Amino acid sequence: MRVVFMGTPEFSVPSLERLVFSEYQVVAVYTQPDRPSGRGRVMALSPLKRAAESLNLPVVQPPSLKKAEAIEQLARFQPDVIVVAAFGQILPRSVLDIPTYGCIAIHPSLLPKYRGTSPVAAAILAGDEFTGVSIILIEEKVDSGPILMRAQISISNHDTTGSLTDKLSLVSAHLLHEVLVHWLRAELVARHQSEAQATYTKLIAKEEGEIDWRLPAVDIWRRVRAFQPWPGCYTRWQGKQLKIIKAVPLPQTGEGSNEAGQVVELPPTACHPEVLFGVHTGSGILGVSQVQLEGRRAMSGAEFVRGQRRLIGAVLAHG
Repeated sequence: MRVVFMGTPEFSVPSLERLVFSEYQVVAVYTQPDRPSGRGRVMALSPLKRAAESLNLPVVQPPSLKKAEAIEQLARFQPDVIVVAAFGQILPRSVLDIPTYGCIAIHPSLLPKYRGTSPVAAAILAGDEFTGVSIILIEEKVDSGPILMRAQISISNHDTTGSLTDKLSLVSAHLLHEVLVHWLRAELVARHQSEAQATYTKLIAKEEGEIDWRLPAVDIWRRVRAFQPWPGCYTRWQGKQLKIIKAVPLPQTGEGSNEAGQVVELPPTACHPEVLFGVHTGSGILGVSQVQLEGRRAMSGAEFVRGQRRLIGAVLAHG
């Protein structure tokens, strides 16, 4: 079984490794071109490229798969199947027609829900209790192909987009192996997705991380988790960006009219001993347990408030 594997981020690495360790013949790994990164603008390798090189697999990095020479090169690998996991390019019909058993995509949501670029963050933002992985046959319309198999996992209150993506990458690797075994034996029936039930996600912009304290605490809490690690949720304190890394929604306490964005001191509790200050929101209080002030290291909320005596009672700006 000759496999061409396409992907770019860390999410795709476990699936590639599972294919290799299951003795599939991975004839080529396609990933995005190296790009400059960091202050020094050093050329950075994608996580998948690093993994492929460590496994001594040939790596191909075409800027586009729409050019004739790129399509001809891909065809020369004679793949029986092409597997795609967050590659970052749309495959044209000329590519979809190459492999005998088609092109298969791994998508981190329970399709048709959350098609598009940010499905993991979307599930957290919506407050879903479950998400999962879908493996589909690729069609020209993004994430719309027939479903071969799905797997579901629960979303914990501590999950961020980063941690949940890591979990889903491991589920994906197991599910891909199962799909390939049965698909190649013609033991799977591809089920068409319901367009009526389809929802779509978009790329998250950096400015979406700025907190609007007029929102309910539970909504801001979901954003803190959904936007971790990118772009992070942040507010401003004394002219500097203050990232809220970990938080928890709490009910409103006491009486009086507190302004949204006002910082209050909180007594430690058995449930949340690490939460010593919070911020009033449009509904409830957001208890803060970990922050990072611009130019400084991440620290606990307790440590931060000890060093910022003027924080308690201050009103943080709205997004």
